[in-house]
Amino acid sequence: MKNFISLPYNANFSDDKMLNLSQQFNSSIQNRRTVRDFSNRTVEKDIIEQCILAAGSAPSGAHMQPWHFVAIQNSEIKSKIRVAAEIEEREFYEHRASPEWLEALKPLGTNSQKPFLEKAPWLIAVFAKRYGIDTKGKRFKHYYTPESVGIACGILITALHQSGLATLTHTPSPMGFLKNILQRPDNERPYLLVVCGHPSDEAKVPDLKRLGLGKVSTFFE
Repeated sequence: MKNFISLPYNANFSDDKMLNLSQQFNSSIQNRRTVRDFSNRTVEKDIIEQCILAAGSAPSGAHMQPWHFVAIQNSEIKSKIRVAAEIEEREFYEHRASPEWLEALKPLGTNSQKPFLEKAPWLIAVFAKRYGIDTKGKRFKHYYTPESVGIACGILITALHQSGLATLTHTPSPMGFLKNILQRPDNERPYLLVVCGHPSDEAKVPDLKRLGLGKVSTFFE
């Protein structure tokens, strides 16, 4: 076929090797937790770049790659994001959220205060491209954009974890302020804000239990 190349990676491991690798990965990723207490320890830009490149390897509808990652280290911009996010969060906690939703959030100890948006060394704002624009300024359609960007975000969070960093996924609603502060074009909409860095020495997380295999899967053999 034209424009096709040989598969660049085909490990062809033994079953025992594959089981061992899957167990190692599962053991590592089970330790991933959402963190809200970050250290001010710096994180090199090169690390963030590699994780974003990993995220960009995600499959996408028709290979349109409908994502854009904005990595923010600048303290002034982080401060603006915190101020805008907390405005939306106060509105959420005081007016928008249903009693059931607030009750579900209680075990997590969350509130409208988001100091981690300034404390963490990096914020990565993920934008979904609603459509593409060619070199002549003509629009073209993107396919399966939410699904594609969601997969990319999963890889991004995993890459950051595997690099030794803690993360928090932040989704204030609405998130239009991100588009304004970061000056993104009309064809992009904010999808997710990933907070990342080293956890503080005093970081605590809720004692949560994840569902077991029997609860999250069904096998037909």
